[in-house]
Amino acid sequence: MDSMIAASARALAAGDALGALARVALRDDPPALALRGIAMAQLGEHARARELIRRAARGFGAHEELARARCVVAEAEIAMAMRDLGTSPRSLIAAVTTLEMHGDQANAMQGKLIAARKLLLLGRLDEARTALEQLDTRGLAPSLVAVAELAAAELALRSLRIDHARIALGRAREAADRARVPMLQAEVSDALAVFDRPAARQLFAGDEQTLCLDEVAMLLASGTLVIDACRRGLISGAARQSLARRPVLFALLRSLAEAWPGDVERAALIAYAFRTKDPDETHRARLRVEISRLRALIAPMAHIEATPRGFLLRPLGKRAVALLVPPIDGDEASMLALLSDGAAWSTSALALALNANQRTVQRALVQLEAAGQVRSIGRARAQRWLSSPLTQFTTILLLPAALSMT
Repeated sequence: MDSMIAASARALAAGDALGALARVALRDDPPALALRGIAMAQLGEHARARELIRRAARGFGAHEELARARCVVAEAEIAMAMRDLGTSPRSLIAAVTTLEMHGDQANAMQGKLIAARKLLLLGRLDEARTALEQLDTRGLAPSLVAVAELAAAELALRSLRIDHARIALGRAREAADRARVPMLQAEVSDALAVFDRPAARQLFAGDEQTLCLDEVAMLLASGTLVIDACRRGLISGAARQSLARRPVLFALLRSLAEAWPGDVERAALIAYAFRTKDPDETHRARLRVEISRLRALIAPMAHIEATPRGFLLRPLGKRAVALLVPPIDGDEASMLALLSDGAAWSTSALALALNANQRTVQRALVQLEAAGQVRSIGRARAQRWLSSPLTQFTTILLLPAALSMT
């Protein structure tokens, strides 16, 4: 490695992308192309960065597998920044294996972190947890330690393990301060700010209260029967039941929770759950069937009792009932939460993260654009979607698969 390449690499490690470019901007050899690509990625020019990284990978010979593996890792990180989430993980796994064989533990760790962060973006929290638990950051550069702790903190936040998240963010801040990389320090500061923002609203016996993440965690640990409209389920202490894939049942449960300690008329339940204003005998028969299904699912935590005019939710053990709703309303709340991270998302990436049909996502985006809540850039296959950052509250509870329920 010549002196200019070494100096450019040191500048990149310190977060000085412009300083790195100044040393290699006029060179077209593979190492210089790779460094230029990484610098452009740090400056936000992701399309140009990907092109440069690919040129560098082609420029390295077949015998330079270590350098080519590093290019694969760099391109994978750029793809994640571009929210290109549909790429196969096989090339990244192969690159990490090559890096470990050659003793490049730092870049191998970078590749593993990219894979884990991608799983977090997609809401696959159990897989992300397994990936992060296998990482050993001892002896690595502070910047890598900071990124690993940020990923661990995000996983803990999305699982509502607030104390674990605070500890991980404390370690991330210490590592970022040691690394002295402004972008990392800013990212840690942004992550710490979510604790002070409203995270959800609690509806309790007709009253509404805004909660931050600490208060949400306290509510879930209080023994109250919580009907969680953020993730469509119910929680009572350690017992959890997901209704995320049972929208009609959750609509009935939410309606009962909103009326607690009173009951709900049958006509009101039919109108809310079945979206009809003119119920007939078939709707009343369907209501009886769905109520029976709901009773069976929530039996370990609550009963549903029939009353002369409708139905009543009765928690076991004389518990109170609280309804936890998102800080913003609407069926597209999770999509807005994803788009508010400042990155430009494709419809295919949104569909992957939301586990939804791409056409459904496209129709929702058109409606949000008409309402002025999102905007698009580019055209055809290059079209991407953005929204303004939702800085007034945290979107943790709106993100897909925020909490696994069994």
